[in-house]
Amino acid sequence: MSQMVSGGPTAYLQQMKDGFKYEPCKVIAEIGCNHMGSFETAKELMLLAKATGAGYAKFQKRCPRELLTKEQYDAPHPVPHNAYGQTYGAHREFLEFSKAQHEQLHAYGKEIGIEWATSVWDVTSAREMADIPCDYLKVPSACNNHFDMLKVLRDEYAGDVHVSTGMTTLAEIEDVVAFFEATGQAKRLVVYNCTSGYPVPFPSVCMLELVRLYERYGDRVKELAFSGHHLGIAIDVAAYTLGAKWIERHFTKDRTWKGTDHAASLEAGGFGKLVRDLEATHQALTLKASEILPIEDEQRDKLKFRKAEPKSADSPKKKAKN
Repeated sequence: MSQMVSGGPTAYLQQMKDGFKYEPCKVIAEIGCNHMGSFETAKELMLLAKATGAGYAKFQKRCPRELLTKEQYDAPHPVPHNAYGQTYGAHREFLEFSKAQHEQLHAYGKEIGIEWATSVWDVTSAREMADIPCDYLKVPSACNNHFDMLKVLRDEYAGDVHVSTGMTTLAEIEDVVAFFEATGQAKRLVVYNCTSGYPVPFPSVCMLELVRLYERYGDRVKELAFSGHHLGIAIDVAAYTLGAKWIERHFTKDRTWKGTDHAASLEAGGFGKLVRDLEATHQALTLKASEILPIEDEQRDKLKFRKAEPKSADSPKKKAKN
């Protein structure tokens, strides 16, 4: 069984009221809109994510007319070569799946052995997706101040609610947690350390924010997590070691595909290595079951220093006799 050693950089985990144990990390392949509006590509990405070892394939759900102002809807896409429509609103509409299509993706996930999940960006999307019997729905960083939507997730949905905290102040994070605490629902919250950027350079990942989140919310919410928008897989194990129970990374088949998120996504090969590394880290985060492990017995017999000890006052045994 995995254990925590007292003291050191993760001592704050030991101070949690209910204790802390490392468990296998739950890994989310954030497909988002990397399907480029193709339902068949979405299914292909789910199958690829399953093959990497990911436990969840996550999408996004918006009602663009409800979410965007008329000015935002009618404006051109800020990065024209990534646009799938003449306006930003048309671009967003092109990338949307219907409720029925998300229900089909949920069913397809059950068929192939990977869980479906999605972010929701507005009240209508929250209500529609809450009808799908999933483990959780996610609140993106951009909408964690949308309290009408948060109320739907708190009061009308029975699953867990995951909340990203990119571009969010400490006071705003507190507001979200307190909002769920007001009706005794905060133990359904999973709060993510996140920096909103695509991609995020390593100095801006600010991984030690997990320490701050644990100090403030470790005993108030269900779990803490990490959503990474950085390049590569070098630092995700740090988030897990610091206590993140969930790791979410954007996922694609081809990082050169058209769209905003592909460049900050992992392809199948990299994602599989991430899952492998997190599994290995989970196995390694233990204390020794005995002072000399069975694997060490042969090496101890063969290599341990055996020459007669010098008769020195500095010898530990000599000191003990004195």
